Amino acid sequence: MTHTTDRAEHIRLPLARETAAGLAAGDTVYLSGIIYTARDAAHRRIAELIQQGSGLPFPLKEACIYYAGPAPAPPGKIIGSAGPTTSGRMDLWTPALLRQGLVAMIGKGGRSAAVIEAIRETGAVYFGAIGGAGALLASCVKESEVIAFADLGPEAVRKLRVEAFPVTVLVDSRGTNLYETGPAAYLAFRAARQGGETQ
Repeated sequence: MTHTTDRAEHIRLPLARETAAGLAAGDTVYLSGIIYTARDAAHRRIAELIQQGSGLPFPLKEACIYYAGPAPAPPGKIIGSAGPTTSGRMDLWTPALLRQGLVAMIGKGGRSAAVIEAIRETGAVYFGAIGGAGALLASCVKESEVIAFADLGPEAVRKLRVEAFPVTVLVDSRGTNLYETGPAAYLAFRAARQGGETQ
């Protein structure tokens, strides 16, 4: 079923699974609270720490990871451009992180079948941020701190405090995928409209 409403949810992080369960693919959400940046290099290291049973750089329980490598901060700014990277680059490691308690991810693009199934199994949610709007998204960042893997440069793990960070639910906790339901709904709408015009 395609979810189509104009509602916008304002959510404080960390994201409880009960709150995630109330979201549906297509919802607009504004996130406020703590998110952590991590791209593929950081994911690889985090996965290794999990395998080793070592401590992690941040608690995964109810955490929200943003797939981004922010640019250096210009003078007088908290952070540079902070747009999302392609989420599929993290698919190899994502199911393991979800099973360790991760509840939300922010990125762009589709996810693998294995990731969508892990989202459904764990009651997590995948948000999409607007690619190409890195400066706008950076304006929502109120604090930024490197907390792990500083040697990775832009791909280091950062702890960000954000306010009203705009995202869209791309895959909800039931596994509904907007990349599938959205085009299907559009095609159905177009067919119905064309049918009405020919009557």
